Amino acid sequence: MATAKKTIKVTRIRSALTRPERQGATLVGLGLNKPNRTRVLEDTPAVRGMIKKVHHLVRVEE
Repeated sequence: MATAKKTIKVTRIRSALTRPERQGATLVGLGLNKPNRTRVLEDTPAVRGMIKKVHHLVRVEE
C-alpha cells in the first residue's frame, strides 16, 4: 500500500534583498525566488530545516 506523504504549503511574504546571501539561496532552494510565490513541498526534515532558516520571510500552512 502506498502511504500518503505529508505536505506543507509555503508562501514567501517578505523580500530577501537586505538579508544575508545564504538566506536568499535558501529561498531559491525552496523554489521561492519571487515574492508572493507559493509552493507545496513534501514535509521532510530537510525542508523543515530550510524553513527554520528563513521563517521570518515565509508563511507556512500545514
